[in-house]
Amino acid sequence: MAAPVRAALMITCLGDLFFPEVGVAMVRVLRRLGVEVDFPEGQTCCGMPLFNSGYHHDAARVAARTVRLFQDAPHVVVPSGSCAWMVKAEYPGLLKHDPALRAAAEALARRTRELSQFIVEVLGITQIESVFEGKVTYHDSCHLLRGLGESSSPRALLRGVRGAELVELPGADQCCGFGGSFSVRLPEVSSAILDKKLANVEATGARCLVACDAGCLMQMGGGLTRRGSAVKAVHLAQVLAGEVDR
Repeated sequence: MAAPVRAALMITCLGDLFFPEVGVAMVRVLRRLGVEVDFPEGQTCCGMPLFNSGYHHDAARVAARTVRLFQDAPHVVVPSGSCAWMVKAEYPGLLKHDPALRAAAEALARRTRELSQFIVEVLGITQIESVFEGKVTYHDSCHLLRGLGESSSPRALLRGVRGAELVELPGADQCCGFGGSFSVRLPEVSSAILDKKLANVEATGARCLVACDAGCLMQMGGGLTRRGSAVKAVHLAQVLAGEVDR
C-alpha cells in the first residue's frame, strides 16, 4: 500500500482572519482525498503587502521565517493564488543574499501549490464526490491566472461537481478591483472595476460566484452584499466540500 500524501496548509492571513470556514472546508476536502494535513503553528502573512508597498527588507524577514516554518513539509497547499505566487515567484529573489536560505526558498517554491493545482496536478483528481445544484460561475484571480498560469484546474474541478453547471463569466480574466492596497489607495477606480465585474456576474444567472483567492472573495462578496444580490461569493474549497448551502 502506498504511503499517504502529506501536505501542510498555509492558511494565509485573510483566510485566518476573515474566511476560517474556507480553511475548514479545505482540510475536509483534502482528508476526504486521503491527504494527511499538517498545520504548522506560528504562521503569519506571507509578506505580500509589505513587498507590494516597497518594504522589501521587511518582506524578506517574513519570507525567511516562512521558509523555515515549512521546510519539512513535503507539499504546501495554499487557498489563495496570490499567496502561492508570492512564495513561488518572489521568495527566492528576496532571499538571494543568503545562499542557504535562497536554496531553501527555491525548494519551498517547488513544493508549493494553490489548492486546485495540488488536487489536479499532485493527486491527479478532477472529480470529487460533492453535490451542488445549479449554475456556478468562476472568476480568475490575477495572480493565479497571470502569475501561476492557472485557469484549467479550478474549472475542471467545478465541472466534476455533481449537479453543478459551470457558466463562463464574461471578462472572467479581468481584475475584480481589489489588488490589496490598490482598493484603499484608489477606491473610486476599484469600485468602478468591481461594478463592471458584478454586472457580468449577475448576467450569468449563476447562484454562486467561485474564486480561489480570499482577497477577490472579500472584494466581490462585499460588493454583492451591498447590491442586495442573491449571488453568493464562495471559495472553491467550499463547493468541493459541499458546504455552500449549509
